[in-house]
Amino acid sequence: MSDIRPTVEIKVPATSANIGPGFDVVGLSLSLYLTLTVKFGSPSSEPFTITYSGEGADEVPLNPYQNLLTRVALYVLRCNNQSSFPADLVSIHADNQIPFGRGLGSSGAAVIAGVLLGNVLGKLNLTNERLLDYALMIERHPDNVTAALVGGFVGSYLRELDSAATVASQVPLSEVLPEYPPDAGEDWGLSPPLPPVGIGHYVKFSWNPSIKAVAIIPRFELSTAKAREALPMQYSRKDLVFNMQRLAVLSTALGQSPPDPELIYEAMKDRVHQPYRKALIPGLPAVTSLITPESHPGLLGICLSGAGPTILALATQNFKAIAESASEIFAEENIQVDWKLLEVVGGSEVKGV
Repeated sequence: MSDIRPTVEIKVPATSANIGPGFDVVGLSLSLYLTLTVKFGSPSSEPFTITYSGEGADEVPLNPYQNLLTRVALYVLRCNNQSSFPADLVSIHADNQIPFGRGLGSSGAAVIAGVLLGNVLGKLNLTNERLLDYALMIERHPDNVTAALVGGFVGSYLRELDSAATVASQVPLSEVLPEYPPDAGEDWGLSPPLPPVGIGHYVKFSWNPSIKAVAIIPRFELSTAKAREALPMQYSRKDLVFNMQRLAVLSTALGQSPPDPELIYEAMKDRVHQPYRKALIPGLPAVTSLITPESHPGLLGICLSGAGPTILALATQNFKAIAESASEIFAEENIQVDWKLLEVVGGSEVKGV
């Protein structure tokens, strides 16, 4: 009887964060996927291979010590007294449907995939709650990674951590990944800090399954770091109350049947991040104000997806008409877009193949 481990498939969904007023608070898991196929064989001293297909395949480093997926997996292993990748690991193939730098959670999906990969490689049997602790050491915004891990429509918060708890020289922070030393190797991050228990907490809200997500995706990238730089350091009480009122309504309204377009459209408005990012996304104000439930029956609400530039329209019908109207508005700004009709889906899956 062979003692070679079976091939394992890790499947992680895309996500959309913020959903209007829920800046850094709520997220949705969507039906685009990052899928890892992990193959094992007889223990060997030969290095394992990494291959990619799909979105970003020509951008991703294949060095396991500079690739976010495998750096995260190695971080998890080293936190559990396993200093290197297992000798029976033969190959990892990543097939990615999630566009990079578009506000659909590509880095969050990579972080969750890496944490799950570390759990598989180390045979650690970590709970979802503990997996989330590891993810939140790497990705400091809980909305995307929580939705990617557990699925659905999710609200989350993050415990404040001492700055010493996340040391960039030891933890592969997703937002500083491009700044890794070009010669980063296996000696990088040998003594990482263990994640505290219970960094993040979440609740899953109800979701009406008749609601689909139309993702209108401009053909340019916008980094999360650049989009965050556009935000002010302080907000007025009036604007914060505006958002909190709408978020309190939205978290319940999207689970009601039938969904109420008038209620949801107003509840998806925002004064915390979208107004400050309009200069980075020409056409954003027009798309979010001109496409309404009155002009497009079936539309419920429309907002920036994550940091953008993708626009997310929640609707129950007329999906093509909504997408085409948004495309026409962007075309006036000389911006081409693609669009996808997506479902709100369950969370990550790990299975033997």
